[in-house]
Order: sequence, then C-alpha cells, then structure tokens
Amino acid sequence: MILVTGASGQLGRAIVERLAGASQPVIAGTRRPADGSEQRHVDFDEPGSLDFTGFATVVMVSAGYEEDDVVIARHENVVAAAERDGVQHLIYTSVATDGDHLGFALAHRWTERRIQGSTLRWTILRNGLYAELFGSLLAPSAGVITAPFGSGGVAVVTRADLAEAAANVAAAPDRHINRVYDLVGSHAITAGQVAEGAGLLYRPASLGGHRAALEQSGLLPFQPAMLLSAYSSGAHGFLSRTSSDLGDLLGRTPTDPEPVAVRIVEQLIAA
Repeated sequence: MILVTGASGQLGRAIVERLAGASQPVIAGTRRPADGSEQRHVDFDEPGSLDFTGFATVVMVSAGYEEDDVVIARHENVVAAAERDGVQHLIYTSVATDGDHLGFALAHRWTERRIQGSTLRWTILRNGLYAELFGSLLAPSAGVITAPFGSGGVAVVTRADLAEAAANVAAAPDRHINRVYDLVGSHAITAGQVAEGAGLLYRPASLGGHRAALEQSGLLPFQPAMLLSAYSSGAHGFLSRTSSDLGDLLGRTPTDPEPVAVRIVEQLIAA
C-alpha cells in the first residue's frame, strides 16, 4: 500500500488523485479526515497518529511553513515512525537544489540528511517554486505589479506537474532508490513577462519598501522574512537554473508555467 501525507493540501490531494489508478491501494493521510471516507488520520504533531504498519511506500509531503524547530520536529516524527513500522520506501517533497537562500530551506535540508542517514530506501523530490505561488506573489494593485523580483528569471513549475512526478515515483519506487531529483522548470520566466501577459505594468519596489508593507499586513512573525527571501533569491538570479529532471519523470515536456502564473494574477485582479 501507498500512504500520501498532507492529503488535505493541494499538492498532497493532487498526488492522491494521480495515484488513483495505481496497481496498489492508495490511502490519503490528513489531519482532518472526511467523515465516512477511507482517509487516515495522520498528524505530524501527534506521534500516536503515525502508524505506518502495512504501508510499503510513504509519500511525505513536507509539513508546511512554520518555524524551523517546529517543522524539524514534525519531520523527525514521520521518519522515526517509518523506520519503526517497516516502511520500505520514503518519498519526500523538498525544496529546489538552488533554494538554499530561501527562508524555509533549512528544515528541508535537515530532513533530507535525516532521511539519507535512516534505515529506509528513499527518494527526494526537490520541488521548484510553484507557478501558482509565483503568480500570487505578484499581487497587483491599481494595474501595477510592484513585487520586488527585479529582472531575475525563476524556473517555476506547476503544482500539477509536481504531483504527477511524485505519483510516478510512488507507483514504481524501485526505479528511484536513493535518488535526488531537482524538479525545477525547463526555462525561467520573469515577473515582467507575467505582468505583460496580464496586461499590467511592472514597477518593482525595493526589498525594504516591500518588507515594510508585509510587516504591516498581519502576517505571522516569521513570514515576512520568508517571503522576502523568495523575492530576493529570484531577483538576484538564485532561482533561475533549469533542469531536465521533471520532464524525465513525467515522460513529456513540462507544462508551460507562464500562462498558469498569468491566470493567477488575473484571478487576483478579478477578486
């Protein structure tokens, strides 16, 4: 059997849907199982809920954005339970190889080391920045995008492609034992290109100016710095490197991310 964690989230849910026709049963793990469903209660904060007995493969969708110590403790709970319960193969959704300057990278890299030093067979999927997230970070105002991405290109990818790649690995894990894949785009796009596609002006603000706005927006204390790290990394070329790994896992050309990002911007305008 295959267990996919984080199945209430968009990536986890999409992976489960992609695995619907797999040759072995697939169970969705979530903190909030739907009444009457076959979903399994899986909460990284509750070690008692992490019973992986009978699962040959676990797709560990990362625990989301929190302070590093919280995320690391959650991930330790999952890896330890997988070792204890005899899971054969653990698949982990990490962050892109060139994403070390992102504010949430440390917990991902710690988790990779923990998995690689475990008793498990493993596959690490280093996911690039979602095209959907890239679009949402370009939130326009009065017909102008001011997000401080500068002229830097970002090798973004669609969430659907990442879900399909993870499902392909989970369906045939023996082909991907102890492999690390860099699932970034086959080409980089810029905020200016997305703005043009949406019929908007692009006048990037300074990082300092944007930080001040974020700090007044009611975000959690760690979130402004985390978001600024994405803008700064993109603006200064740290997220532009491309890879063929995603296309190799998909067996096809990845989806063009630019129209996806444009659509998100257009939805924000219409909201």
